[in-house]
Amino acid sequence: MTIERIRELYHATPFRPFILHLADGREIPVLHQEFLMALPSGRTLYVCQPDETVNIVDLLLVTDVEIKPQSNGAGRRHKR
Repeated sequence: MTIERIRELYHATPFRPFILHLADGREIPVLHQEFLMALPSGRTLYVCQPDETVNIVDLLLVTDVEIKPQSNGAGRRHKR
């Protein structure tokens, strides 16, 4: 995974939560822009979780990024 791809997801408007899939099978959710920080080298990410734990992720170990579906009210019935 490249830092450029992560930056695209970070700067997306509107932001959409995503999940980082790691080579060891772990899944790390990125729930909000404010919960993600990249080091200047562009190789290491810090991902904060709502319970205040922090994941330190080497981008070389990220195998896939799963973007969460956008909840735009699809499926809701509209009045006419």
